[in-house]
Amino acid sequence: MSLIQWNKDAIERQQAEALKRYKTSTAVRDRNAKDLKSKSLFDVDTPNRVSLRKGLIDPHDGLTMERLIGTSDLFPISYLEAGLRAAKSVCRIEVRDSIGRVLGYGTGFLVSPSLLLTNNHVLEDADAARFSQVQFNYETDLNLLPRPVKSFRIDPARFFMTDKDLDFTLVAVEKTSAEGITLSEFGFLPFIPAAGKILVGEYVSCIQHPEGAPKAVVIRENELIALLDNFVHYLTDTLPGASGSPVFSDDWKVVALHHAGVPDEKDPRKFVANEGVRISSIAKQITELMKGRSAEERLLIDELYAGVPATTGSGASVSPMEVGTLSREWYEKSAGYNAAFLGPGYDVPLPAVGGAMADDILSVNDGGHVLNYTHFSLVMSRSRKQAIVTAVNIDGSDMKDIRRTKDVWYFDPRIGKEDQYGPELYESNDLDRGHLVRRMDPGWGPDAEEANEDTFHFTNCSPQHKNLNQKTWLNLEDYIGKNAKKYGMKVNVFTGPVFRSDDRVYRGKYKIAAEYWKVAVMVKDDGNLSATAYIQTQKNLIDNLEFAYGSYKTYQVPVATIEDLTGLDFGNLRTHDPLATIESTAGRIIEQAGDIRL
Repeated sequence: MSLIQWNKDAIERQQAEALKRYKTSTAVRDRNAKDLKSKSLFDVDTPNRVSLRKGLIDPHDGLTMERLIGTSDLFPISYLEAGLRAAKSVCRIEVRDSIGRVLGYGTGFLVSPSLLLTNNHVLEDADAARFSQVQFNYETDLNLLPRPVKSFRIDPARFFMTDKDLDFTLVAVEKTSAEGITLSEFGFLPFIPAAGKILVGEYVSCIQHPEGAPKAVVIRENELIALLDNFVHYLTDTLPGASGSPVFSDDWKVVALHHAGVPDEKDPRKFVANEGVRISSIAKQITELMKGRSAEERLLIDELYAGVPATTGSGASVSPMEVGTLSREWYEKSAGYNAAFLGPGYDVPLPAVGGAMADDILSVNDGGHVLNYTHFSLVMSRSRKQAIVTAVNIDGSDMKDIRRTKDVWYFDPRIGKEDQYGPELYESNDLDRGHLVRRMDPGWGPDAEEANEDTFHFTNCSPQHKNLNQKTWLNLEDYIGKNAKKYGMKVNVFTGPVFRSDDRVYRGKYKIAAEYWKVAVMVKDDGNLSATAYIQTQKNLIDNLEFAYGSYKTYQVPVATIEDLTGLDFGNLRTHDPLATIESTAGRIIEQAGDIRL
């Protein structure tokens, strides 16, 4: 029995609405074609949208770019492997009633380690979900024999969200089946909220359980013909039971949730197109529907976005970024970085900004040059709209474990909004909002919560490629922070980008620094200061070029090297540098903790 038979009214309602949208978009396409004397498609692909689409393509994947511009239909053989991997997360939904009778079938797919996405007309309410189950591996092998099916109960008590207008249901699935199989074996398809994942004229693929049958796929002979505010139309072959299927772009990103066929007005038994709900629209509605939800439910949505590539902050993103507002009173008690933090006789002032950079320091509204936050401070560049240097005090004896439960970022009202790079820099690309002052570092003492919140200012973030921010650089930051906490140490850490005149200009106005530096200062057991400096580069990540040090490497370098690169003056810290007299300026590779020279 198919879902068409079981839930006929809901299906017909969705098809009727899809037909209305299809007729409207067809009229627009016809008008455009007539006006331009061409066969141009629904004109939604603005230059900015095309730029966003290109920004989502792996820079090493030249074949995808050639397909996008229509010069090639070649695919790497790994395309098929990637499709098989994506298919693992797609399941058949067996819709049952309260006494176990099978009412029909649909398709769904995992979008996080716990959550499944399908249509509202497949799982209309929590009761329908409670009695139903999902089945993975419902497919045939190379010998056309059935694979062992892995069944899981749906858990709407843990999380259930649905929306009739956008025809989606997001629901939790039990983590372990009755047979002891873990849900994690089937992975999940990243739920990417950003728009711009596909353009009109590209081709889509759809992995589905047609009429409840074993898993099948329609690959690529399916053109996207219209891109509406909340829906897409495409010429894909689907059958009843395919409701809830993921619709993929050429690079196997989920761009839509399949939900309805567009019936032919002349013959209702036939269909002229199919309609899917845009993932970006579903993401917006999830944000609205999460208002007033419990802390446990919010954590599951944090988990949903934790696997999102490209547009995250330090570590991994927890939800779509929001821009919040803090009053000026918030900053009144912010004393900032304390130069005397390490104790009497160990003053470590902010480095002086010299050379040409001294003329580029941005003035703060109160007439100074330093922006003070809780336990850290920074100095901004007027031309680069980013911090030149940040300085934080870390007290390892009083660190608080503060969980990151939201992703709200702030413009600092003490300087002009136009003097800070905002969210538009980080949309639809592989750039993270990289914290310069790591969010955990100032999180100590009674003001730990405020300090953690302060790190989410745009003044404290810098565009860092995700492979730099979430991997090697993060490992160094973790090493410093964890050891401070483990041994109860006090540490001062300075961080910043290396600004060069030939840094890449991105999207016409944003200069992306290719290198980042860090200087850590502490008092050793013998009572002497230790100042160690590090540098990491992302140049090969942002423009695929060779660079001075090495791929994905962190280097310990003399403090004097950082001074030469940045124009900063760290005063007598260079005399407390263990590399000052025994190493060349080329630095030493840091691959493990034992490589650091204190």
